[in-house]
Amino acid sequence: MLNKAKKQLAEVAHYIYQKGLTPGRSGNISMKVWNIPDTSNNVDVPEEVDDDPLILITPSGVSLRDVTLGNVIVTDLDGEKMEGDGEPSSETGMHLEIYRKREDVEAIVHTHPPYATGFSFTDKKIPRFEGFGEIKAPYIAEIEYTVPGSIDLVESASDGLINEDVLLLRNHGVVTVGPDIFEAVLLAEFTESSAKTGFVIQVLGRK
Repeated sequence: MLNKAKKQLAEVAHYIYQKGLTPGRSGNISMKVWNIPDTSNNVDVPEEVDDDPLILITPSGVSLRDVTLGNVIVTDLDGEKMEGDGEPSSETGMHLEIYRKREDVEAIVHTHPPYATGFSFTDKKIPRFEGFGEIKAPYIAEIEYTVPGSIDLVESASDGLINEDVLLLRNHGVVTVGPDIFEAVLLAEFTESSAKTGFVIQVLGRK
């Protein structure tokens, strides 16, 4: 069960990299999973099974292109490392705090796409077009700049996502959340697509 989830996370990481949403060694993604025992081999399952979730997150200093089954990091909800080569992402604290404040969230995607990130360095807002996720709002929500990896970012981003599924981090990038990794990735793609459209509107102007 855990290896299947690790493989899924690695494949999604490669997809995000190929889409140009996370250049170089930037970006990080995570999934919340439960360590459900494998019963396929008719092995006796303990009467009491730990139902606390585990967090799978990409490693620090590794391009999403290079994420593998072996270097996916496994932690508990307190951030205690349990498996994986290397160290967890420097943004692990942000991921964990979002999971604590949003029990419905099962996956988090943090990207640095060029158009959306470009918007984050200006006073322009990214339009939130109809059909973009469940939330209805004219623009994508954003928070003020805080230092990446800092406790200020942990608190600001996790608070900002309590009632949102997409958040623009000023002078930094984008965080999307979802009920599964695929929905979180779709929102990341939709955010960048919306930023591109918003850019065209800014350049050409409205009629």
